[in-house]
Amino acid sequence: MKIKVNCLLVMLVYSLTISDVYSLKILAVNPYQGKSHYFVFQPLLLELAKRGHNVTSISYFPLKQNIKNFTDISLAGSVKILEDVFPIERSYKTVISIGMFLANFGTENCRELLRNEEVQNVWKSKAKFDIILVEQFQSDCSLGLAYVLGAPVVGMTSHTPLPWHFDRFGMPYNPSYVPFMFFDGGTKPSLYQRIEAFVFNAYFNTLYKFMQRTDQNTLAEYFDDVPPLEDLARDMKFLLLYKNPILFGSSLIPENVKEVNGYHVATPKPLSGDLKKFIDEAEHGVIYISFGSMLRATTTPRDKLEAIISAVSELPQRIVFKWEEPNLPGNPKNIYVSNWLPQNDILAHPNVIAFYSHCGLLGTTEAIHHGVPVLGMPIFGDQPSNAAAVEESGLGVRIDITTLTKEELLSKFKIILDPKFRRKVKQISKAWHDRPMSAMDTAIYWIEYAVRNKDFNFRSPAADLPLYKYFNLDVIAIFTCIIYVLIYVIKSVFSLRKTQSRKQSKKSKKA
Repeated sequence: MKIKVNCLLVMLVYSLTISDVYSLKILAVNPYQGKSHYFVFQPLLLELAKRGHNVTSISYFPLKQNIKNFTDISLAGSVKILEDVFPIERSYKTVISIGMFLANFGTENCRELLRNEEVQNVWKSKAKFDIILVEQFQSDCSLGLAYVLGAPVVGMTSHTPLPWHFDRFGMPYNPSYVPFMFFDGGTKPSLYQRIEAFVFNAYFNTLYKFMQRTDQNTLAEYFDDVPPLEDLARDMKFLLLYKNPILFGSSLIPENVKEVNGYHVATPKPLSGDLKKFIDEAEHGVIYISFGSMLRATTTPRDKLEAIISAVSELPQRIVFKWEEPNLPGNPKNIYVSNWLPQNDILAHPNVIAFYSHCGLLGTTEAIHHGVPVLGMPIFGDQPSNAAAVEESGLGVRIDITTLTKEELLSKFKIILDPKFRRKVKQISKAWHDRPMSAMDTAIYWIEYAVRNKDFNFRSPAADLPLYKYFNLDVIAIFTCIIYVLIYVIKSVFSLRKTQSRKQSKKSKKA
C-alpha cells in the first residue's frame, strides 16, 4: 500500500512538472475581419488551450462562452465583418480590385489593432509571452507589435503562399511551375498564363511594399525604433502553411515552412430536422452546392443561375444549396435551400456524393478530408489556384463561370458522379490522411518547438540574398564578359593574321 502511495506521489509531481514546462503563454494576433480565415485558426487556438497552454486571442470573433485557459481581446464592432459581400464576377478588374481591397483593409486593420484599448494594455503592462502567433495575410503590422513584446513569432496562413511570402521565406517562385494564387494555371501553365502570373506578381508585390510603408508609419505613432517590417517577417521562426502535397503537389519549401493543411476540420456532428430527412431519404445521393461565406450566391448572373438550376433539375440526385434567399427561381422540387448550412457535417454524410464549390480552401479541405468529389467554379482570391489543384490532384474537375452552360455543367457532373471517379477520390482522401502526425499535432508541435529552441533559426539562406545573387546575375555577367573578351581576342587575332597575309601577298607581287 505504501509503495502504491509513493508511486502516485511521484506521478503527481511528474505531471505537475511536465505541466509547468509545457504550459506556455501564447498570444494570437488575427487582425483580419474575414470569418472564413478565423474559422481555420480558432480550432488550433482552442486545442492549444485544451492542452494546458494559456492563450490570449486578438480577433474580431470572440467566443460566446468562457473557455478554460482562453482569453479574448475583441476587436468586434470597429469594422464590418466580411460575409456574403463579394459578387460572383470573374475578370481582371476583380483581380486588380482584390489588390486594392487587401491594401485598404490591411492598413485599416493595423490602425484598428493599435488603437484598441485592450491591445494597448497588453504592451503598456509589459505582458510576457512565450510565443506569438501572427496571421500572415494582408498586413505585417502584428509583427511590429510582436517585436515590442519581445517574443518569438510563428506565422499562420489559411491559404497557400501569397506573392510576397516567397522572398521572405526564401521559397523559389518560378511562374513556369509554381502556381500563382490568383490565377488557375496550376503547375502546368500556358505561355499566356505565365505572362499573367509574371505581370500580376509584380503588381501585388509592388502594392504590398506601399502597404508595409503605411503600416510602418502607423506603428511609429505608437512605438519608437520598430525595425523594417520586412526584416521582422524574415525573422519568423516558422510559417504554418495551410497546404498539403496530396492536394497541391510537391513544392520546394525551406525548413521553416511547415505544411499543416486540415487541422480546422472538426469531427462531424449528426444532422437533424428537415435537412437530415432530405439527405437520408435521397435514393440516388445528394449534391451539395455552396459558394462559401464571402461570395453572395444571389449575385450569380441570371443566365448562369438558370443554367445551374436547369442542369441540376435534370439530375436524379437531390441538391442541397446554400442560398441567401428563401427560394430559388422556379422552386425546383429536388433542391433544399438554406442561407446557412453545417458544411462539414453535410460533406461527412455518406449520401453526399459531390460538391459543387467555388473552391475556397476550407471547403476544398473538408471535401478531400471526407473523400467527396469536387466540381470547382472559382471566382476570385485563391479559388482559381485551388481549383487548378483540385483538377491536377484528381479530386475533381473545374468549370469557368464566364463560359458556363447547362450542357457543359451536365458533362462535368457526369465525370465526377461516375463510381470509378468517386472511388479514386476516396483513395486520394486516404493518402491525404496518411501522415506521421495529424495536422493539428503537427501545427502544435512546431509552435512548441519554436519556444523550446528559440535561439535557433531555420530561415533559408535564399531569404537573405540580394536579387543579383539569387539569380546569379553577377556570375552570368562575368561569363558574359569572358565570352565577349574571348570573341574580341579571336576576332583581333583573325584580323591581325588577315592583315599580315595581305602584306605578305603585296610583297610577293612586288618581288
